[in-house]
Amino acid sequence: MIEAEATFDGTFPFAPHFTNAAGFRMHYVDEGPDDGEPVLCLHGEPTWGYLFRHLIPVMSRTHRVLVPDHMGFGKSGTPAGRSYWLQDHIDNLDRFVLALDLSQITLVMHDFGGPVGMGLAARQPQRIRRIISVNGPTPFGQADLVERLTANAQAAPWFQWIARAHAGGVLRSVLGQLGFNILSTLKLNGFENNAVITDAWLSAYGAPFSDPAECVGAIGWAEGFALGAHRFEQPGPVAFEIIRDKPALAIWGEADRTLRAAHFLPLFSELFPQAPVERLAGVGHYCFEDAPDVIADLICNFIRRS
Repeated sequence: MIEAEATFDGTFPFAPHFTNAAGFRMHYVDEGPDDGEPVLCLHGEPTWGYLFRHLIPVMSRTHRVLVPDHMGFGKSGTPAGRSYWLQDHIDNLDRFVLALDLSQITLVMHDFGGPVGMGLAARQPQRIRRIISVNGPTPFGQADLVERLTANAQAAPWFQWIARAHAGGVLRSVLGQLGFNILSTLKLNGFENNAVITDAWLSAYGAPFSDPAECVGAIGWAEGFALGAHRFEQPGPVAFEIIRDKPALAIWGEADRTLRAAHFLPLFSELFPQAPVERLAGVGHYCFEDAPDVIADLICNFIRRS
């Protein structure tokens, strides 16, 4: 586990906060005015709140920016005896939001933060103000969701590797060494800006996975796909009507090899047919690493307009 005060050579200078609302020690960043409208940033695999380090200082000038680390990731605990499926992360986020009594939330969702955030929206639609998907799927009861997930998995190197590694019995052993092979894992998922790779950057992304016991969160997310264990939250009719009327924005790095725009942007546009979609050429899956300033500007301008 990362030390609570670790800043990685000052690249992540935000004060740590913790809550046990979800039954484990959950870390989160909480920056900006206490009475500011909350912006809730949700990371994916195998990252943590460090992914949003460039967005936090920009947004926190005007908004309360909250960045939790999912169970088994970042500075959060990795409890033994827990499952790490999608539905568990939704449960944890739900408890986090209720414990902090957040409302008028702008969701900023990346990677599996998309399904987790949309799960929260299905459960707590009255607490959501805006939806911002940044290379993050927006499953919300669409009829062709499984078809699109399957088509994407057949085309994406990351999901192809998961299937092979699980079938060969090596998924747990390989991802159990994530502290050592973090760069190859991140590159397999895809970022284009190799200039971000510094000792501090590698340490920040590798430190949460210092031994196999600390890797069960990352293992669980990958293994859940191989086992079919993840369960997408199904919105009721009231939640569906509330959320479909919310302001929404999709930002997609088109060089994403893990979550292809062709498979996932239609999910967003089906749910939010009038919402803007910003497609970024040459930007990969970890778009907050490839184009942090562009994405921050797009998010800030969208929030001001809406």
